Amino acid sequence: MPPVKLEVSDATITPSSDAKPKQLNKCNQLELKGLESIAPLVRSVEETPEPIATEVCGTIPTWIRGSLLRNGPGKFEFGNQHYNHWFDGMAMLHQFKIEDGKVTYRSRFLQSDAYKKNSERDRIMVSEFGTVAMPDPCKNFFLRFLSRFEMIEATDNASVSFVKYKGDCFVSTETNYMYRVDPESLETQNKVDWTKFIAVNMATAHPHTEPDGTTYNMGNSYGRKGALYNIIKVPPMKNNPEETLEGAKVLCSIVPADKARPSYYHSFAMSENYVVFIEQPIKMDLLKIVTAKLRGKGISEGVYWDPKQDTVFHLTSSVKFHTKALSVFHQINAFEEDGFLMLDMCCSDNGEAINNYLIQNLRKSGEALDQVYNTMYRAFPRRFVLPLNVTNNTPTGVNLNTRPASSATSFKTAIDKVVCQFEDLHGEDLYEYGGLEFPQINYSKFNTRPYRYFYGCGFRHLVGDSLLKIDLEGKKVKVWYQKGLFPSEPVFVPSPEAVEEDDGVILSVVVTPTEDKSTFLLVLDAKTWEELGRAEVPVNIPYGFHGTFNTTA
Repeated sequence: MPPVKLEVSDATITPSSDAKPKQLNKCNQLELKGLESIAPLVRSVEETPEPIATEVCGTIPTWIRGSLLRNGPGKFEFGNQHYNHWFDGMAMLHQFKIEDGKVTYRSRFLQSDAYKKNSERDRIMVSEFGTVAMPDPCKNFFLRFLSRFEMIEATDNASVSFVKYKGDCFVSTETNYMYRVDPESLETQNKVDWTKFIAVNMATAHPHTEPDGTTYNMGNSYGRKGALYNIIKVPPMKNNPEETLEGAKVLCSIVPADKARPSYYHSFAMSENYVVFIEQPIKMDLLKIVTAKLRGKGISEGVYWDPKQDTVFHLTSSVKFHTKALSVFHQINAFEEDGFLMLDMCCSDNGEAINNYLIQNLRKSGEALDQVYNTMYRAFPRRFVLPLNVTNNTPTGVNLNTRPASSATSFKTAIDKVVCQFEDLHGEDLYEYGGLEFPQINYSKFNTRPYRYFYGCGFRHLVGDSLLKIDLEGKKVKVWYQKGLFPSEPVFVPSPEAVEEDDGVILSVVVTPTEDKSTFLLVLDAKTWEELGRAEVPVNIPYGFHGTFNTTA
């Protein structure tokens, strides 16, 4: 695909949270018609286990040395059985290796037990989030009947992200299983089970890492007395090369508002001194989940949105911060300043999206596709300002947020309760681009610290269709967009001698449903938002989830 001129805008955004275009519908978004089909982006593809060359157009800076590693679903059926939900597809690992201005590409399916069992029988043998594995027809009637009463076992299909613990590379999902992988060859190494090290039944695919390599995560535990949310700490060093999660410990546990219906969470926030857990009204009905196989339903049937409940931020045991019902998948950043904790997140006013990403919805076209999009709520970047010094003597009925440049509010309403209202980190222009998700920052230098820039995908479709950069000083937005192209989560790579926060590049894998084998790795100058180059890959790649840049020493 030859380089083309792209839309790049630099618009000043009014920071008022009340100013919204009149044409917005009830979902806080513009009504769109004539969306193009993205069905080819959620189709099964073949792996490319040996590296292949790409054709570079423009210039890839020679200082970039390392690999963009990406994860996401790459196979959506076995035999004549197909998965129901986008999250269910088998994990496919991708590597864009960059060296001396050249790029090679390779991909491999994660050799999980789920993938191997399904492949051996050419049918779905392991249940996933939205798909239940039906009883094996080769078993006799009695065994098929008994299998209905078995609990759904946690999948090891680690298709969400690449993460690091103790310097090693893992792929992760939201169960108790991860896999250590070789970032150079993408070969699957050993399976790791969180439950062998600490008393949790799952962990998120979005841990936070301190500069010394200490890693924090969160995971649920389930027992006779119900569920608990747990904060996990993994040490940075290992005593021998074979170690994985040895030394991990649960720092503390948080009791859910309803132990039988804990909240679903995809990630959490962390500032310099606090882990911030967000208990949102996306609930998991544990009874429905444990009986899912008996009822022939997927786990997703037990996940629901309860807009009558508040969203609660847990920082300390003494005070809980409440806000209206919001759903959150990804945080942008959190930092402390002048006695406040700023919590920046991509929020939606509705939490039903998780059950709307059915494969049948993603493969719709015409008016049916438009209807799916226009009835889904978009996510927008918002800031909560949480006062850290709330005591018994703190007055009620007074806005505790004294930061003059902030319109967020925090009111103490009880001894242990503060009610918060966010401020928008955007203005009207962002509605035009469908909000923002997959947020990224200059993580190594500015995570848990005051920052100025963040990056993400605009969503004028069910998947990202633009790349956005927001400058919090003046709230300006820069946009990279080309009709028919769908960029993935932007990954920031700082330049070797970076001085300013945005000195570096943005890497994003761009796919298109309209041309066969027209994927490319896009390289943007993070400061100017201009395209530097692209590396065209002669294979098809599905739209994926998350990734990271692995630097070559």
